[in-house]
Amino acid sequence: MHPDFDLDPDLLYLNHAAIAPWPRRTVKAVTDFAAEQGRLGSKRYLDWLGVEQRLRERAARLIGAQSANEIALLKSTSEGLSFIAQGLDWQDGDNIVTIAQEFPSNRIVWETLAERGVALRALDLSTSQAPEADLLALCDAGTRLIAVSWVQYGRGQRLDISSLAAACRQRGILLCLDAIQGLGALPFDLATSPVDIIVADGHKWMLGPEGLALFWCRPELRDQLRLTEFGWHMVEDMGNFDRQDWQPATSARRFECGSPNMLGTHALEASLSLLEETGTTAIAAAIETAAARLVEFIDEAGFELLSPRTPERRAGIVTFRVPGVDQQALYQRLMKQGLMCASRGGGLRFSPHFYTPEDHLLRAIALTKAAAGQDG
Repeated sequence: MHPDFDLDPDLLYLNHAAIAPWPRRTVKAVTDFAAEQGRLGSKRYLDWLGVEQRLRERAARLIGAQSANEIALLKSTSEGLSFIAQGLDWQDGDNIVTIAQEFPSNRIVWETLAERGVALRALDLSTSQAPEADLLALCDAGTRLIAVSWVQYGRGQRLDISSLAAACRQRGILLCLDAIQGLGALPFDLATSPVDIIVADGHKWMLGPEGLALFWCRPELRDQLRLTEFGWHMVEDMGNFDRQDWQPATSARRFECGSPNMLGTHALEASLSLLEETGTTAIAAAIETAAARLVEFIDEAGFELLSPRTPERRAGIVTFRVPGVDQQALYQRLMKQGLMCASRGGGLRFSPHFYTPEDHLLRAIALTKAAAGQDG
């Protein structure tokens, strides 16, 4: 196993698209923080703020933001998307374009706007050969925003965000990107993919904890969003508790209404340090090699690949089905045997990370064949 991880050797862990295991350094950061708080309470709080600042800086570098002040640390992807949905000044007759196969977090928030006269138009990916062009074809003069995932959670189809962002900018349409299935697995740079909003929780490919997400939006847009959560932490003069004439922070901290998640901050900062040291380009190459090998093994086993075959159209998710077998029952059998995967997109979803050894992929396919009664 990779020296930065301490996974149970009885597990085959192919479930990073759901909840990732923590690297050793992340476990240490959390246990050290807990021990320190138990021993010293908040004595070293200023040092904790230094860790929080390092996390913002790492997150800014991860997406190519200009400054750590542009990064907000939120509870979840859903919270960040909700800030956009509830913060924009919608007009009756506006519409949003999205994808029918989106995860509920990137669907429900927009569906709530129907009562304000905002229509939702969804592209069915299963019938689209050119999703970027088809998304744009659904747009008209009333389209205010396109809201999509960089990588679809079910079958792992990846969008060409660079071309889509350029087209949206040209048409004056906002592009809101749910990047939870891409950040940590693929390089990203706002300079070449000028989206307007990025939201991503840290517990998948970023190898961090649940309950902490990064949120970025264009500074001009940030100032236009109506705030929907308020508290002591989101004001400009944060330490002046007696001040009455408060103003929202000029930085992205305006979206952080209350006390920070310091435990999660220590965890995610440690996890991102590993990703930075390894390098996003090297990580992406390793993940693509693993995905390509999985596709080969799936074909050799006679399974039906549901994910894209083209490398440019996928990231770390490889979804397939075993013909003639109850997929949900098969999934349950595999999980009981220590193969950590998911039941998504009409089949089994495998999602290896950069450190996943190839023999785990081979063993996972062999275990799948055996569990499906096809090992003879």
